[in-house]
Amino acid sequence: MAYIGKTPTVGNFQKCDALTTSATADYTLQVSSVNVSPESVNHMIVSLNGVIQAPTTAYTVSGATLSFASALTSADVIDFVLLLGNVLDIGTVSDNTVATAKIQDDAVTLAKMAAGTDGNIISYDASGNPVAIATGTSGHFLKSQGAGSQPVFAAAGGGKIGQVISATQTTASTATPGGTFTNITGLSCAITPAATSSKVWITYNVSYTFGGPNNSSALRIARDGTGIAVADAAGSAKLGSSTDHGWDFHTRFGSSSQNFLDSPSSTSALTYTIQWISPDNATLYLNRSVNAATGSNVIRTVSTMTVMEVLA
Repeated sequence: MAYIGKTPTVGNFQKCDALTTSATADYTLQVSSVNVSPESVNHMIVSLNGVIQAPTTAYTVSGATLSFASALTSADVIDFVLLLGNVLDIGTVSDNTVATAKIQDDAVTLAKMAAGTDGNIISYDASGNPVAIATGTSGHFLKSQGAGSQPVFAAAGGGKIGQVISATQTTASTATPGGTFTNITGLSCAITPAATSSKVWITYNVSYTFGGPNNSSALRIARDGTGIAVADAAGSAKLGSSTDHGWDFHTRFGSSSQNFLDSPSSTSALTYTIQWISPDNATLYLNRSVNAATGSNVIRTVSTMTVMEVLA
């Protein structure tokens, strides 16, 4: 490149911090309290007791250590040490001088970025400065905390479904449970919640028949054999979840459905079942209707239940 006048000299020119002499020949070179290493002994100007010293013969340099040919005394004065940098090339760029416009687009590669922790991601703090988001636990999701707050890794939540268990009964069967709640064959689901804060959603649809005038029956959800989602106590009444009533001489046919959100507060294996009862000792027919007069089957159906873990 051509210049008008003298070609400018390029170098990283620095004046070292003041050095206090003592009975030693070796001194550490620093700029702003940070060690610096000259390009070579010939890239320095050293003044001792008001006299410019000759490189190599009067002093040498190794890394950041300046060594005089002989030990000094506290009476000696190192006036200054100047570092010239490498005047044959561009030298070291001065601090805080490279602007964004001087860096080519896509020039900064991953190899030039500072090392981090495996799994961390880069975000920005409230001041707009880059920050590392700490690695989460396996299975965690990245959760936004809104404007002005950094995202975090967190466990799944907010009503997400953790697992789904279902049971389907297509076989027709007959039972006479009488005044005791009895499990309906084939409608049972075992589930182990992942946390005590999880809830369990139970839903069922049972198709069944019972016959005889003025007979009644009821269904309920049970957890480990104990009824849940049942009515409040009222005298000697059986406490069920849903009920039906036979009101003529023909068999009563229909289906019963219910949804319930249970809070077991447990991480143990839980078994949910659907139970039925007939205080009037009526015969109950699962998945079929029966003609009360002839005893013949009229309709075949299916019954189902589903149990889902709802994460906190």
